[in-house]
Amino acid sequence: MTKTKVGGTKVERPFTFLNLAMTADGKITTANRKFEAFSSRRDREHMLELRVVADAVMAGARTVDLNPVTMGPGGAQYRRRRLELGLSEYNLRVVVSGSGTLDPEAKIFETKFSPIIILTSERAGKNRLQALRRRAQDVLICGESEIDFSLAMHSLAKKWGVKTLLCEGGGELDGALFHADLVDEVHLTICPVIFGGRAAPTIADGIGQRVLAKATSLVLQSAKRHGGELFLVYKVDHRPAQATHAKRA
Repeated sequence: MTKTKVGGTKVERPFTFLNLAMTADGKITTANRKFEAFSSRRDREHMLELRVVADAVMAGARTVDLNPVTMGPGGAQYRRRRLELGLSEYNLRVVVSGSGTLDPEAKIFETKFSPIIILTSERAGKNRLQALRRRAQDVLICGESEIDFSLAMHSLAKKWGVKTLLCEGGGELDGALFHADLVDEVHLTICPVIFGGRAAPTIADGIGQRVLAKATSLVLQSAKRHGGELFLVYKVDHRPAQATHAKRA
């Protein structure tokens, strides 16, 4: 558990870490956004290993709509390890949609092994909110036209007891979390393939930062090679960016 500011007051939020697989040119899928696995079996095992330690797993609406995901902990061996760590057998599942435009027939809603929590905003409107409440165990409205992620993180901690949150994308959600300085750790797998294309999503899409001084600074914790892939772990340096860049200079 760590701290964030909501309305000028410091409040608790989950320790938030990202798990990302990208091509050598920084893409997370091709321009048509059609899901096709491009990382190795070892990377997919790594994903489940990270889910083991998370109270909740989070993904954006587009990721859930376009991909046959359930966001569960995996097989019995992973669930057993969660219990050994003192966690619930199944992680909570968090889906993010500022507009509330989630496909009610998405595969994730077919599975009932753990609660589904939807983060949205008032922009979703009454009808969509009612539809979401029929599909999910909780709908948290965190903002007017856009999601206030600091408020959303605090709500997950306070209402659902989330201490560790694993985010699995997509790029716009990751970008929003970086922009709000809510990421604590990044697990990044670099895969030996090039997608190219201006329209292909990256690990941090969205509005981004306009100046170097506001860029997110990372500190490399480990680097391992498995076949042609690199598995990197970074800690996020939450100090003011000006200070970290000055130190490196």
